[in-house]
Amino acid sequence: MKKHRQALDVLVRNEGALFLFCPLTSTAIEWIDEHVQADAQWFGKTLVVEHRYALGLAQGMKDAGLVLA
Repeated sequence: MKKHRQALDVLVRNEGALFLFCPLTSTAIEWIDEHVQADAQWFGKTLVVEHRYALGLAQGMKDAGLVLA
């Protein structure tokens, strides 16, 4: 039986003191627009997050049904 794979919404990279959240779908972009402060730090199209906030952000995304990797 073949398992159905969900589309990846956000690619997350641990860069030590910072985590990079790269939204890959319009759903992820909309979620970030609605839930992340307007003065957030961006590197191109990638959201830059301090390590102390990354777990909470990732959990909020997962709770909303986004798929992270």
